[in-house]
Amino acid sequence: MTAELIDRKKLKEEVGELLSGAQVSPRAMTALYTGLLLVMNLVCAFTGEGILSTFISILTSLLSVLLGAGFAMYCMAIRRGERAEYLTLFDGFSFVGKLIALTIVTYAFIWLWSMLFVIPGIVAAYRYRFATYNLYENPGISIMEALDMSKRQTMGYKGQIFALDLSYIGWTLLASLPAMVEMGMMYYAMFSSYYDYMTGAISVMPTDFTASVILPAWLWTLICGLWSMAVSLFYLPHFQCVELGYFETAKRTSGVGLSAEPPAIGAGRGAGPDGLGGL
Repeated sequence: MTAELIDRKKLKEEVGELLSGAQVSPRAMTALYTGLLLVMNLVCAFTGEGILSTFISILTSLLSVLLGAGFAMYCMAIRRGERAEYLTLFDGFSFVGKLIALTIVTYAFIWLWSMLFVIPGIVAAYRYRFATYNLYENPGISIMEALDMSKRQTMGYKGQIFALDLSYIGWTLLASLPAMVEMGMMYYAMFSSYYDYMTGAISVMPTDFTASVILPAWLWTLICGLWSMAVSLFYLPHFQCVELGYFETAKRTSGVGLSAEPPAIGAGRGAGPDGLGGL
């Protein structure tokens, strides 16, 4: 079967209707999800530097992957007309090992392709875009099966998925506005200090150009997190559900993943370089 042209505008309208009829508020679920991410980032900010900080940073990164899986599974339930409770956000913990392993392997493959050039790395990122969705629907498959399924599903759809990302670029930039301001302040401080050093205004070149010189790290984290949370309420569940619409279309047209019977949301609660080749 060949890829088909997805009517992005129509799909977005359909998603809007689905979200408006969701039994569990998408904005409330998004607030819970982004709020937990903010709390974890604040914990990292308060731990400072050192071995403990590194350990906490790794732990929060892994927890973010699991919460992201739960949020995606919540959106899957919306698209299937099922009710997903707030505890759905923690459903990724039911297959935590395989989910973390898939994330690590996916990033490793993308990094290896990026070693060849930037473009192959970007293509690889879109090639494996649906790997986690395959795992969410069928946790029994292996990591390589999920990656191979995504490779076949995204054939002919990479450009359309890229266009989908571009259609939400305004929201993405808006959500990261405080972080961009922080980065701008850091570069301004760096170039100002370099100018003062070269003109003799200062005798020693500063080594710390982080925004924490102006405000504490935890306060910057709080500001960025609250802003991102507020913006995410208006676009994140919509984007996630639209992307799942692309995934469903890719499954249907490729015939890959249709035989797997998607488990009911919450059913499991409580319990080149990669050798795949091709673009």
